[in-house]
Amino acid sequence: MKNKNSMKKCINLQFMMVAAGAILFISISSTLLFYTIFKNQVYDDLKAYAHVLCEIDDRNLFQDMNYNPQEDDLRITLTDAKGWVTYDSIADQETMVNHKERPEIRRAMEHGEGMAIRTSDTMSMHTLYYAIRLPEGNILRIGKDSGRIYHILRNTVLLVLVLSVITLGICILLSHFLTKRLLTPIEELTENLNGTGQEEIYMEIQPFVQRIKEQHINLLNNARIRQEFTANVSHELKTPLTAISGYAELIGSGMAGEKDAAHFAKEICQSSERLLTLINDIMKLSELDETDVFHEKESMDLYMAALGCLDMMELQAQKHNVTMSLIGKSCTIHANKSLMDELLYNLCSNAIRYNNRGGSVVVSVLQEERGILLSVKDTGIGIPKEHQERVFERFYRVDKSRSKQSGGTGLGLAIVKHIVAQHDAEMELISEKGKGTEVKIWF
Repeated sequence: MKNKNSMKKCINLQFMMVAAGAILFISISSTLLFYTIFKNQVYDDLKAYAHVLCEIDDRNLFQDMNYNPQEDDLRITLTDAKGWVTYDSIADQETMVNHKERPEIRRAMEHGEGMAIRTSDTMSMHTLYYAIRLPEGNILRIGKDSGRIYHILRNTVLLVLVLSVITLGICILLSHFLTKRLLTPIEELTENLNGTGQEEIYMEIQPFVQRIKEQHINLLNNARIRQEFTANVSHELKTPLTAISGYAELIGSGMAGEKDAAHFAKEICQSSERLLTLINDIMKLSELDETDVFHEKESMDLYMAALGCLDMMELQAQKHNVTMSLIGKSCTIHANKSLMDELLYNLCSNAIRYNNRGGSVVVSVLQEERGILLSVKDTGIGIPKEHQERVFERFYRVDKSRSKQSGGTGLGLAIVKHIVAQHDAEMELISEKGKGTEVKIWF
């Protein structure tokens, strides 16, 4: 519970930091934008005033003028072409110094007009100035005290701050709500991995939750398979070991006669062979289960590999009175040769072991549109339809008594399935009870 609360607080804090950063950025940007727009508007107004005043004869410019510019925080100044003040609406022009070095007046002399924001030496106030050169060369300058601008700007900043605080509060509430809604399904999933009662979740996290459920199911299945596998291995190992131990004890105690001792020794030998075969198959499955084990592949002739397998299994086929044949032609595939030999051995061994006496096994290697086909077909006992989907499971046997009598470990087809998957091939099982089985693999 402590970890869950810490995670919620961490996500909430991150959401709030992002929201606060975004609000701060927008607030500063909005304030600067408003200031720039307002400043430009003031300059446009000053420029308009100046153009109106330019139309008045400058000699009578301010004579008999009842309007006081100070009422609108305006200052009007007129200088001659050399920068000496001839009129100022606030100060006595006689006491004022030459203004030709003032930035706005200098620009007006050079370019016809000029603007500047600076502290006035006369009024000791921050002022916005606009100056324009008159046709006679005189300079008309209009200034506006920035105090009102800053007052408006201050009010604007206060308004923005209030709105920012309100917005941040709303973001905090939304963050808390969204975090709770986002994490609740995940928390419930950790407590109930079956995922019941989790219909109301975000569409965006549904794949994530579904993936966790699938992984949980896979883990349970894998655990069940491992448990079954361990139990089956223990059972399969116990049978031959018990037989070996029992027969060896009888021989060692001297209770068995010469004839019985020979029979017991033969049984010990058969159980040992079965035990070794079982161990080899278990080791092979463990190797195939390792996903990080790399099986080097090469170009190989599948037809020649099948021919070698038939030669190797000739004695086993004769022992079961089964005939074997190979049809097809040379076909090259990219595969691991030892795994292909293992695959061929397991398929052919099953086809012989579960065949009828006098039956046959036909191995085919053909080039088809779907790919290179390897087929192993027998005339054996066949597999009932209800068992066909499970015959590739480990230790699964259709006829357990016959499997043990024939020496099968129940792992052959599981190994075949792994090898097929390792080579990205496709496999199909066709079988009918009493008529035989065919396994097709396309590379």
